[in-house]
Amino acid sequence: MHAPAPPTNLLNAPLIGRLLRWRWGRLFGQTLFLLAALLLIYDGFTGPPLAPENLASVAIWVHYRGFLIFALLFAGNLFCMNCPFTLPRTLAHKLSLAGWRWPRRLRNKWVAISVLMIYLWLYEWLDLWASPLLTVWIVIAYFIAAFILEALFTESPFCKYVCPLGTFNFVSSTISPLQITVSDGEICRTCVGKECINGSPQTLGCGTQLFAPQIQSNLDCVLCLDCARACPHDNVALTVRSPLKEATSSAPWPRRWDLNLLIIIFAFTGVGNAFGMVPPVYELELWLANLLRTDSEGLILFLIFAVLNLALPIGLSLAAAWLSRALAKRTEPLRYTLARYAPAFAPMAFAGWAAHYGGFHFLGSALSIIPVFQNFLLDHGIQALGQPNWALGPALPLSWLDPIELVIVLTGLAASLYALSHRARRAASRPDSPIAQLPWVLLLLGLAIAMMVVFYLPMEMRGSAFFS
Repeated sequence: MHAPAPPTNLLNAPLIGRLLRWRWGRLFGQTLFLLAALLLIYDGFTGPPLAPENLASVAIWVHYRGFLIFALLFAGNLFCMNCPFTLPRTLAHKLSLAGWRWPRRLRNKWVAISVLMIYLWLYEWLDLWASPLLTVWIVIAYFIAAFILEALFTESPFCKYVCPLGTFNFVSSTISPLQITVSDGEICRTCVGKECINGSPQTLGCGTQLFAPQIQSNLDCVLCLDCARACPHDNVALTVRSPLKEATSSAPWPRRWDLNLLIIIFAFTGVGNAFGMVPPVYELELWLANLLRTDSEGLILFLIFAVLNLALPIGLSLAAAWLSRALAKRTEPLRYTLARYAPAFAPMAFAGWAAHYGGFHFLGSALSIIPVFQNFLLDHGIQALGQPNWALGPALPLSWLDPIELVIVLTGLAASLYALSHRARRAASRPDSPIAQLPWVLLLLGLAIAMMVVFYLPMEMRGSAFFS
């Protein structure tokens, strides 16, 4: 029998490979993103206060999120690779005051989950999408937080344990088609310097402390390729894989509460975030205000989001795990059952965000950046692109958006159901019966129905001059 062909290593491709291996490749990408960020900050402070006419609001709340979805789906974690917030990393390391390690009790995803929940709550409560000024202050806060944490700690805790954008990207990238691996494990075993982690005189090593031959998941990988640039043996590879590899394999997922609950929470927040943009949320707010006898919108939204984004996913997933364990007649710890099935929710989770961000907001407002940029140039005396046409908005006919969202959600559901069945068949001691899978199947179906109901309601087209 012939040995299986080695996976394609994109780092050996004629053009893209040289660019990715280039010593200054990441710095070049980060610099481009930094210039874009500075432009948005400038217009956020000095440009029109109306969000649909300001580059900061439109580019960040519509186009960045849309491009992010497509990049994660087709090319992996490109934003983290080129993230401008970590651009001062080298300087921060040189200014390291104590070289502290991140506290052991915080080396998990609980802080990231908390920050993500706070971010989603503030987004809705403060109407961040409607304020260019608040938007750019968030960008500035990212730069400051990343620099401080890089300067104080020896690893990259901002990316790995704190950043809500990184958390979003890490979970989404588990269904991306690219992954870091190595060409020859024996070379890594005998390697003395372990430069992929420790770095070389010319290149920093992996900021999130991933050892290339042990990488089985895209979780925590910022795809910076510093490991490839630092490796003296050219042994690090960037390979193409099945997008369902992680969802169908038990190996990449530790039996940790934080990681597995993160997947479920990520799936529910896709619905919860969209629910904040449809009419029923206002009726719920009014009902709660009367019930609690308060006019504090912040408190009411906090309660709504705490239930939708935390209480429901944690409660329902634990109930499903308990019932599944009982139906399978297993005596294993509950987190083992959770770890067996939670990763199967990754395709469904990504589909929810993709339908909402990519299918509705981006495709429904993709062309809005044109008049905004024209207006920016005119404000600075440049008439090269003419007068802005504020009627520009949808990239596709509006009648197409609902069917596109439906197809995305159903595709994610089908992929998750397939992954669920696959993981049940590969259970460690013995396969789980279909009856033991039933609680998870019902949870996935309920999640898909909730997505379709919410997505089909009239929704605010935020951050754009075009409204539906």
